[in-house]
Amino acid sequence: MELIRQDLNIDFLKRRHFFMGLSALLIAIGIVSLVIKGGPDFGIDFAGGLLIELRTKEPTSTGEVRRVLSEKGFKGAIVQNAWELGKASGQDFLVRMDLGEGKPEDLSQGARRALEDGFGKDKIEIRRVELVGPKVGKELQRKGTWAVALALGAILIYLAWRFEFKYSLGAVAALFHDVLITLGAFSITNREIDLPIVAAFLTIVGYSVNDTIVIFDRVRENLKKYRRMPLADLMNKSINETLSRTILTAGTVFVTDLALFLFGGGVIHNFAFALLVGIVAGTYSTVFIASPIALMWEEKFGKKKLVPARS
Repeated sequence: MELIRQDLNIDFLKRRHFFMGLSALLIAIGIVSLVIKGGPDFGIDFAGGLLIELRTKEPTSTGEVRRVLSEKGFKGAIVQNAWELGKASGQDFLVRMDLGEGKPEDLSQGARRALEDGFGKDKIEIRRVELVGPKVGKELQRKGTWAVALALGAILIYLAWRFEFKYSLGAVAALFHDVLITLGAFSITNREIDLPIVAAFLTIVGYSVNDTIVIFDRVRENLKKYRRMPLADLMNKSINETLSRTILTAGTVFVTDLALFLFGGGVIHNFAFALLVGIVAGTYSTVFIASPIALMWEEKFGKKKLVPARS
C-alpha cells in the first residue's frame, strides 16, 4: 500500500520565511513565559526538598490536603493534582515542601504521619517519597544542563565532519528549536523539569537529528546526480523523496507515545508529554527549519551564487 506518491513535488522551501517566523513566535512565547515565572519550574531532583505522592480512598481537593498539612505544622507545602488520562482524578496528589533546617528524615516521617493522622491511616496510600538535599539538587541541575549542551555540541562537530558546516548548522538549529519549544510548552502548562525530563530532552535531540540526517544524506546523494540543479530545488526534491519515511516514522512513534501519555499513569505523564511535543516539533523542524537554515547559509556565504527557491 502506497500512502504517499513517489512523484510528489511539494515546494516546502517556498514558504520557509513564514514557517521560520512561526517558530520564532512560538519560541518567543515560551521565553516570555519562562521570564514571567522566573525560569523553569524545577522539580525535587533539581530544586531539592521533599516530594510525596499520595492517593486518598475518596475524592478530595488540593486545599484539603494543604489544610491537613498546615494544621500539623507543615505550612507552605505545594499541593498539586496528579493527572490520570489527562484529568485530575481528585484522589492522586503530589506534595512538595522545602527541607528547612531540620533533619530530612524527620521531615519525611513527620509529613507522612501528618497525612495519615489527618485522613486516617486506612484512607490514604503513600505511593512515593523522594528526598533530595539542596546541594545535590544544584549539582544535578548543573549536570543536566551540561548533558544537553554537550550533546548538542557533539552533534554539531560530528555533522560538520560527516557532511558540511551548513548542514550541521541547520541540524543543530533544528535541535535548539525542538528543545526550546518543549521547554516553553512545559512553562506554559506549569509542568516540572526533573531528571526524567532531561532524559526526554536528550531523546528528542536524538530522534530529531536522525530524521534530519536522513534528509541531508539524500541531499548529498542527489548532489551527485543533479549537479546543475539549484540547491533549493534539490533540497525540495530530497524532502519529498524522504517524506513517506518521515511521516510513517513520526506517526508510529507519536501513536505509541500517546498511549503512554494517556494510560501510563502520573509517574511518566510529564515524560510522555515532553516526547509528544518533541516528536511534533522535531518532525516540523526537520522539514521547515534544518533545510532552510542550511540553504540560507549557502545563499549568503556559499562559494557560488545559488538560484533561490521558487516563490
